[in-house]
Amino acid sequence: MKIRTLKTLDLKNKRCLVRVDFNVPLKNGMITDDTRIKSALPTLNYILSQKGASLVIMSHLGRPKGQVKKEFSLEHLHDRLQELLGRNVTMANDCIGSEVKNMTLNLKEGEVLLLENLRFHKEETENNADFSKKLADNGDVYINDAFGTAHRAHASTEGVSHFLPSAGGFLIEKEVNFFEPLVTNPEKPFVAIIGGAKVSSKIGVLESLLKNCTALIIGGGMAYTFLKAKGVNIGNSLIEEDYIDTASQLMKSAVNKGVEIMLPVDHMVAHEFSDTAEAMYIKDVNIPDGFIGMDIGPETLNTYRDTISNSKSLVWNGPLGVFEFENFSKGTLEVAEMVASCKGRTVVGGGDSVAAVNKFGYADRIDHVSTGGGASLEYLEGKTLPGITALKE
Repeated sequence: MKIRTLKTLDLKNKRCLVRVDFNVPLKNGMITDDTRIKSALPTLNYILSQKGASLVIMSHLGRPKGQVKKEFSLEHLHDRLQELLGRNVTMANDCIGSEVKNMTLNLKEGEVLLLENLRFHKEETENNADFSKKLADNGDVYINDAFGTAHRAHASTEGVSHFLPSAGGFLIEKEVNFFEPLVTNPEKPFVAIIGGAKVSSKIGVLESLLKNCTALIIGGGMAYTFLKAKGVNIGNSLIEEDYIDTASQLMKSAVNKGVEIMLPVDHMVAHEFSDTAEAMYIKDVNIPDGFIGMDIGPETLNTYRDTISNSKSLVWNGPLGVFEFENFSKGTLEVAEMVASCKGRTVVGGGDSVAAVNKFGYADRIDHVSTGGGASLEYLEGKTLPGITALKE
């Protein structure tokens, strides 16, 4: 899919209404990770470089569920945004209304207005047409650069596009440019690494990837359901009993399509699920009763090495073990290193796998680290993302 891009819009003397994803983590009202704000800077700075252009920024923060809650105010982001942009940012006390509209109309070239949390209004997530129109009154053109919410048909991600000339910002453009080829025509060999806790949350993406994949590496908690489906003993490891048949059908489908499914062949285990649990090695595919599978073992990593190294397209979504526990982080760490060393086109999407490459310091060596967890997963599933479709060329 091709989308209308930022540079196709005439921004001269325009109020530029930009939807960003500033849903950053906070602790005691302080930002603990400003990655999402930094990711929007190329788009924001480009707009501010255009003659006569002014900037109106809108975002959500948290889940206030249609109520005004001080802990979710965008005031918490104001100072950091101002610092990163290197200019004064005015803060509005709402995101719609005559007062806000007048503030936007009085903006001069290069001035910035930050609107209050969109989700203080329930009409935002309802994609209410009247609310969308009121948001649109704050701008002359609309730019969506919030990939993290592109899978939601909300007023600020889809509704506004019906009222203003619209385009995708540089971040959304980059996300589409990396994900679209993986879904439509990836260069082969195409390797997908899918981890995480549950099969149930990844069925759609697994089915979609089987259409184009050369090899599918399945790890994390979900691997134990697949191993159980193969008749392997998994001890006390995480399992979704209701999805054993699903796992079995997916493996049969892979055989029919000529896709290699790679599962753990050895394990790091513990007696309890705890960050202080002692890590023990099981040099066998079977896990004895009383033990919980917590990470992949060294033999499993060896089976992955050549497959990852030789891939020309690679996508990774979900950790391979309980990487947040130091004793069980090695599998995810070594896979991150393999992906970083891969010469093919590499994409990492999904909150935990993104957190892993950031934690281990490999993000700069990945071709694209996605800013959207749910959005990247749904893109890989081949689903329609309303925020992207609204910008279709």
